[in-house]
Amino acid sequence: MTPADEGISGTSTKKRDDFNRMIADALDGKIDLILTKSVSRFARNTVDTLTTVRKLKEVGVEVFFEKENIYTLDSKGELLITIMSSLAQEESRSISENVTWGKRKSMEDGKIHLPYKRFLGYEKGENGLPQIVEDEAKTIRLIYALFLEGQTYRNIARHLTTQGILTPCDKQKWSVSTVMSILRNEKYKGDALLQKSYTVDFLSKAVKKNEGELPQYYIENSHPAIISRETFDLVQSETKRRTAIRWQINNSSPFAAKIICGECGGYYGAKVWHSTSKHRNIGWRCNRKYANDVRCCTPHIREEEIQTAFVAAFNQILGNKSHYIIQFEEMLPLLADTTALELKLLEAQDTCDTASGRMRRYVEENTRQVQDQEEYERRFREMSDECRVAEKLVMDIKDEIFEQGARKEKIRRYLDELRQTGDIVTEFDSRLWQATIESVTVNPDKSLAFLFRDGTEIPAIMPKNN
Repeated sequence: MTPADEGISGTSTKKRDDFNRMIADALDGKIDLILTKSVSRFARNTVDTLTTVRKLKEVGVEVFFEKENIYTLDSKGELLITIMSSLAQEESRSISENVTWGKRKSMEDGKIHLPYKRFLGYEKGENGLPQIVEDEAKTIRLIYALFLEGQTYRNIARHLTTQGILTPCDKQKWSVSTVMSILRNEKYKGDALLQKSYTVDFLSKAVKKNEGELPQYYIENSHPAIISRETFDLVQSETKRRTAIRWQINNSSPFAAKIICGECGGYYGAKVWHSTSKHRNIGWRCNRKYANDVRCCTPHIREEEIQTAFVAAFNQILGNKSHYIIQFEEMLPLLADTTALELKLLEAQDTCDTASGRMRRYVEENTRQVQDQEEYERRFREMSDECRVAEKLVMDIKDEIFEQGARKEKIRRYLDELRQTGDIVTEFDSRLWQATIESVTVNPDKSLAFLFRDGTEIPAIMPKNN
């Protein structure tokens, strides 16, 4: 016989379905007496125990606790139950605190644990560390590849669902949030940020995102990586770019957030002309064209015109392909070298630590001896501002190092595309567009400027029939 509510904590009755069903039957008159091994097995929450027992007493149902020899209909029953259930609750608190301490000690020691049953790509290895499940890892790599090809979260989710690939929870339908979570999870590059969330209290089991209330631990190279560090960082850079320009997650066009108005700097948006006639076509126009009193003079442009101009611009690069490859192969080692920035970061971090230490000592001094509080507040604000400036400088340098690495990876991928492409491109390829184009600017004189991912800018002219 399988025990009811097996493996479910007794600290709350909310999720104990069989327990709640039993109580409902008792209240409906189907049960006269409930036999329980001990108070701690009934519930480890004093409030739940007393509330339930009182409900049962009102309808004449008795509970007998064997270990404590307590009958609830006895005159002394409630007092004894209060004492025993309080002890049980404290026992649960002690157990919970010991478990929490063990988990945090494990984190401090750099040991990681994953929810393997709902974590795609890994399983628990013989050494206790995560090991790659190759069939699932293919899905992870596909998600990253589709994102870097310009696909939105929603399009990726739709593609995975259509292909019949199961989610981490073995569901058929993928959600946008699941795709986003996979793209942002550092564990796929072999690192682990521990204690992202924590349990607020042992009774409610409520989990809260850790926003600085408890220390976090970042472990590098803690387990095998599914995604290269460079690819992961490039995805984070692209995520940041899309967030900054508020790129809609359901925008499926490869031209979205790529075409820039040369007059106002705004993005072009897709517009449909002659939607109900045989001449229906999709074009792109500055989103701010009619937003101000003086409208932008940049022209609208049809998709086929963008495609034709891109093919011409890319063929200009292919015409001198070997030169570009040599030029940017020489650039890659320079982009990979962050020595100067790392030295600058060490200096900034030292300044930040010094400022934080000075402020902490000033606060401690104020607790030990009486001071002029107005002067104290003034100096504290000054020190606080100094700390904020120092912390911002540290973050700015870290971002600069990160973006330099992302730019290196962009150029490396661009050169891979260049090497694999033939001597001429004859038709538009959306994948090639996403892999090589950073943006294209449309100027009022109807000229275009294609900015490639390696920083090369190629001018082009729109067809005269526009």
